[in-house]
Amino acid sequence: MEAEMTSREQLHDLRQRAHNAGIEGNSKMTESQLKDALKKVGKGMDPQAAKQQTRR
Repeated sequence: MEAEMTSREQLHDLRQRAHNAGIEGNSKMTESQLKDALKKVGKGMDPQAAKQQTRR
């Protein structure tokens, strides 16, 4: 049986994906904010605009 990723590992992975997507300064964002911002970037939104919209 494979061990599931811990929430800490998931958060680290999300932060890395956000960084790779161009969402700078994401260390204060929550897991749900990161997921939301990544989704917006995936749909073509500017990374920083997605971050600003998500953090409101």
